[in-house]
This record gives sequence, structure tokens and C-alpha cells, in this order.
Amino acid sequence: MSTAGAEDTTTLTGLRVLVAGASSASGTAVCKALAAAGAKVVAVGSSAGRLAEALEDVSGVELRTCDLSRQGDVDGLARDLQDEGGVDGLIHLVGGWRGGGTLADQSDEDWDFLQQNILRTLRNVSRSFIGQLSASPRGRLAIVSSTAVESPTSGNAGYAAAKAAAEAWVQAIAAEFRGTQAAAAVFVVKALVNDAMREAAPERKFPGYTGVDDLAAASVRLFTTDAAQINGKRISLVPRT
Repeated sequence: MSTAGAEDTTTLTGLRVLVAGASSASGTAVCKALAAAGAKVVAVGSSAGRLAEALEDVSGVELRTCDLSRQGDVDGLARDLQDEGGVDGLIHLVGGWRGGGTLADQSDEDWDFLQQNILRTLRNVSRSFIGQLSASPRGRLAIVSSTAVESPTSGNAGYAAAKAAAEAWVQAIAAEFRGTQAAAAVFVVKALVNDAMREAAPERKFPGYTGVDDLAAASVRLFTTDAAQINGKRISLVPRT
């Protein structure tokens, strides 16, 4: 599904959005775009230093550290934010890639990394915050998945399987959101690219890659699009050729 034809962008003033994995290039872009649209952003990461380096001087962005792989820590964060009024959105950008070679080359260490970063963190934050999102008049949750789910190879088998499991989890969230004004969606990309990557390889074209600024713009549009149009949808952000 494309976000083309969605409602016109309006201000996000009054909304509070948690961005998990905020110190990454994609997380930084999403935080800045949401804040520029008027949202109060809670930028969450595991390293206070990386968060500060990426977002310390961005107006409208609050920095919080949390180990999202630990349910108890996430529950504590959710209680703190609930006491402060709760959140209206959750953009989950925690992930990473491991793989390569054949199926036999897919190691247990790689699988443990993928399962923890892609799936466990999503499971934890969604369980802790689903009540707050369901209660919001514009509650939104989104993850970034991959075209690899539709066309896995032996080299990316573990990665594709972890992403497929994350997508299934989002579908379960979408089912729970039905009957509310909240929505859960999946952004689908081939891969993400940022300015630093382009500058490091100016000769490279990055065909089919999605710019982190395009992901950021799509994240803002979630909150200005009717929930029924996007709940449970896979939204392709792969550039058209």
C-alpha cells in the first residue's frame, strides 16, 4: 500500500510520540520530523552518549535511556510516561542485520542477535504501551520491515524470518486496535540510506533504497491518516523505478 492520497498533513501539536532506536540515522530523522510537525518526541535508546550526540540540541525531543530487551525496564518506562500523560505513538526502529552465506552458515549467535533486536524489543514495548496507544484518539504504532520477507534467500534467511515474525506481531496489535481510533502498520523497504552513506560512496546509486527522510515523512503521515486506512497495512516505501 502507498500513502499517496492520504489526508493532507496537519500539525501534530498535542501528540507525544516515542521513537525506539532513536540514535540511529533513521531514528534521528524520524525524531526531527515529528518534532518539526509539532509533536513532543520521547527519543529512546540504550546509550545516553549516542542519544545526546544525535539529538541533544533538537527542540521538542526528550531523551530517555532504556534497555528495550528487558521487559521490566520497559514496563518502568511505560509507567513513568503514563504518569506524565502517556504517549500517542510508537515508532519502533530497533533492529539490525546479520547473515550471509548458505542456510548452514546462519549461526545461532546471529539468530539470537536478530531475535533480540528485531522481535523481543518490539514485543516488550508493544506490550507495555498498547494500553496508552489504544486510549489515544490518534494512537499509532509502526515498524520498518523488509522486502526480504516476500523474497528470502539463504543468506538472509534469519533476517527475513525475524522480520516476518515482527510483521505477524504487528498484525496481532492491529487486531487488538480494531474498534478503537488506533492503528498499527508496517513500513516496507528494501534498505535505508542516509546522507552519510551517500557521502561515503558518491559513486554508488543505492537503487531501490529508501531515504531516511522519506521514512520520517511517512511516520508523520501516520498521524494525519484515518486509522481505518492504515491499520494492519503493509505500506511500501520502496521508490518506484
